[in-house]
Amino acid sequence: MSRKTLPLLATVCAVVALAGCETTNMKMGSQDAKTVATGAAAGGNAANASGQLERCQSPLGTVSLVENQDAGWYTILRNEYKLPPTANLLRLLIQQSNCFVVVERGAAGMRAMDRERQLMGSGEMRGGSNFGKGQMVASDYGMSPEIIFSNNDAGGIGGALGGLIGGGRGTALAALGGSMKTREASAMLTLVDNRSGVQVAASEGSASKSDFAGFGGIFGGGGGGALGGYQNTAQGKVITAAFMDAYNQMVVALRNYKAQGVQGQGLGGGGKLGVDGGVAPSQTKAGAAMSMREAQERLNGLGYNVGTPDGSAGPRTVKALRDFQQQQGLPVTGRLDTATAGALSR
Repeated sequence: MSRKTLPLLATVCAVVALAGCETTNMKMGSQDAKTVATGAAAGGNAANASGQLERCQSPLGTVSLVENQDAGWYTILRNEYKLPPTANLLRLLIQQSNCFVVVERGAAGMRAMDRERQLMGSGEMRGGSNFGKGQMVASDYGMSPEIIFSNNDAGGIGGALGGLIGGGRGTALAALGGSMKTREASAMLTLVDNRSGVQVAASEGSASKSDFAGFGGIFGGGGGGALGGYQNTAQGKVITAAFMDAYNQMVVALRNYKAQGVQGQGLGGGGKLGVDGGVAPSQTKAGAAMSMREAQERLNGLGYNVGTPDGSAGPRTVKALRDFQQQQGLPVTGRLDTATAGALSR
């Protein structure tokens, strides 16, 4: 860096620092204060949403936000960064995307709904208020957010340059470099089917932003101190961007969603992995959901001649079961286990 550049850099920094002393009119909708979670949502309509947000033609179901308020990251979010719950910004992103319909399951919101129902039950509400039972919508999915924080100090670069240049200008540059921060955040989202407990999707997102953490080290406390609030705001913006990145990636994956399944067994039937060399529960007769007579009818329909279905596992039925299992790539047992019954049901 040339000597001519240094006075110019100092002048620019001074202008920025002194800007904190300037009295300006109130600005509504200031771009400097916005995050990527911006604008509004009303029903299926979105206004002024970020152009980077993925969108869906129609909702995939209802979703509720599930925050673990006992987690370490949540404590940092609330106490260190003084930021509101992540559910607040995720609600906006989700509704603007039109990929899910958000339903209330937060503690405060549930208390408010319960209060209205209590008033209805007390007889104090006017007629026609319609706050009876059977009004609430089920939450098909639960979405859980998680944050990993990281703040990397990039001040070493400025300090090295200051040492090379030397003198007062070198000291100023070192102080400037020392105030540079790279804000980084990594966020994760998981989507769970509330009926089955099956995880439907998971995604990770990240964001980073470099800024000047303050100019007080160069010009004294006055101008630089005014930027203290910006440090927290910058971290909040990075966290919001990380969640949008995670949400966008989840939406992209869900567009080509294909349900996972255990072939011939269904989910929760014991799986294919036996324990200690034993047979998995899903491969035992106790778990069969199809009667022998029904199985014989299915086998006859598929061309495996077992004779007249009578519900008895005779030699012809056992042979037909073994042939069917071998063709389906199932354990060849000759028994009507869950895996075989599941394959016959398809």
